Amino acid sequence: MNEESSNWIIIKRLLLLSWHYRAGCIKILALQSILLAMTLGGIGFAGLGIDVIRRATDPKAPVPHWPLQLAPPADWSTLEVITLVSGLVLLLAGLRTWLNYLYQVVLNEFVQGEIVVDLRAEVYEKLQRLSFRFYDANASTSLINRVTGDVQSVRMFVDQVLIQSIIMGISLAAYAVFMAGIHLGLTVVCLASTPLLWIASRAFSKIVQPAYAANRVLLDQLLQRLAENVRGIQVIKAFAGESEQIERFRKANDAVRDQQQWIFERVSIFTPLISFLGQVNLVVLLGYGGYLAAKGQVPIGTGLVAFAAILQQFAAQVGNMAGITDNMQQSLRGARRVFEVLDAPQEIVSPANPKVLGRARGEVEFRNVSFHHSDDPVLKDVSFRVEAGQRVAIVGPTGAGKSALISLLPRFYDPTSGQILMDGVDLRELDLRALRRTYGLVFQESSLFSISVADNIAFGNPEASRESIYQAAKIASAHDFILELPQGYDTVLGAGGAGLSGGQKQRLAIARALLLDPRILLLDDPTAAVDQTTEHDILTAMEAAMVGRTTFLVTHRPAALERADLIVVIDNGTIVQMGTHAELLNVPGYYADSARLHHAQASLPA
Repeated sequence: MNEESSNWIIIKRLLLLSWHYRAGCIKILALQSILLAMTLGGIGFAGLGIDVIRRATDPKAPVPHWPLQLAPPADWSTLEVITLVSGLVLLLAGLRTWLNYLYQVVLNEFVQGEIVVDLRAEVYEKLQRLSFRFYDANASTSLINRVTGDVQSVRMFVDQVLIQSIIMGISLAAYAVFMAGIHLGLTVVCLASTPLLWIASRAFSKIVQPAYAANRVLLDQLLQRLAENVRGIQVIKAFAGESEQIERFRKANDAVRDQQQWIFERVSIFTPLISFLGQVNLVVLLGYGGYLAAKGQVPIGTGLVAFAAILQQFAAQVGNMAGITDNMQQSLRGARRVFEVLDAPQEIVSPANPKVLGRARGEVEFRNVSFHHSDDPVLKDVSFRVEAGQRVAIVGPTGAGKSALISLLPRFYDPTSGQILMDGVDLRELDLRALRRTYGLVFQESSLFSISVADNIAFGNPEASRESIYQAAKIASAHDFILELPQGYDTVLGAGGAGLSGGQKQRLAIARALLLDPRILLLDDPTAAVDQTTEHDILTAMEAAMVGRTTFLVTHRPAALERADLIVVIDNGTIVQMGTHAELLNVPGYYADSARLHHAQASLPA
């Protein structure tokens, strides 16, 4: 599909979006139509005033033409007539001022209070439902930019392209009819250059459209660099890399600036060019219109002067074509990125008629499970069975597929082939929300939110009682340090749990998982970021929590491995060993080698 065809598809979707908000659009167009009528009325009365004055100074001048034959009484003096006309001009000007204010209020409430809010919520809701594959393929800063900047670009199509185009079309038609009513031949001659404007707009669109696309990419890269530097500030300072990072950010910032500057330069050429073509019409008016006025074929006030004023308004509306064209290119590019999110397939969904397990027992079976991430095989023909209540440790070298295996259980991804069953039912046959509430998850790097400690623990169950929150925190060995915080459980955490140690964050994450009273615990190396003392406290405290629950634990810590009922060793995506700690120690291979290495490290003097 070529770029032009793609643009038409986007435009059609934007028009459908605008139709959804047609009531607001009609209200805005109605206000603009009233403003247009008042503008024409003001110009007409101003020209009428000139004709009245000319008739008063030259009795041979044509009799002023009053609209709708509503002339004042014949015995009125010239001063009374001029006062009436001036009052009407002033009244229309005051009404236009008030209506312009009302128009801006209605417009801002419509586009910012309705379109932007609704579309931003729709994009955010879709992001919540998309699978991990989508997030793997798109940088977080790019997604943030789509929810904020690109949504504004879609809004721009409605108020700065569609509505403005309709207003321009109505205005140009009204001005053309008004001018034709004065003198048809003069109108045709003055507007003969108008087709050149369309040609110039088409050429401008083809020039700047690729530039807007490139600018979006550069801006995403700039935001990505900023986010990475903020997250990695500790590393940057530790390696004294401030100067290098400042220079890299400067180059990225300059790239965005240079690209925008290139666009601005083209816009700066196009805008005055359009205005120039509009001003050419005034030259024609002065020549041909002056000739007609001298011949008495066109009146001075309601003819030549009014025609000149309308022609100026016509030129101003035509000049808006430059802005509309520029806004069109921005809105198309932003809309394409927004629709990419809205059109992204929801790979992980609940079945139409899900099976109901009730209270899950926690029996899990992998049957010939293979999983590919993009085109790369991550897991290959994995099969094993876990009885309800068993503790399973997953071990293996970095990149072996341990975390991928854990991620398949709550259906963050689906297997490429094979089945995963819970209590004998394929996970894909269960309701997704109910399935995920069966698990308590703790990741290697758990995310905390900028809310209170209690709300972080109760994130999966906001209705939980304080007593339940306290109990979960006690089991996770978090209760004591929470009480030492400034406001205890009501302490509001900084972004990402700023101010807490790694061990404290992890214990809050464990408490959050335990509060759900899950049938299955998924622990992706939860003790990786804590010291041995904290690790011992957590593992000891969780002993009671693990009783009666199936537990999957990714770890290399000997203390955890010794307590496991089953150890699954994965290497290069396949299961290479399975058994208990005691059994695997006596079998040559990865596990025994790793255990000897840990023992040797533990024997080293502190």
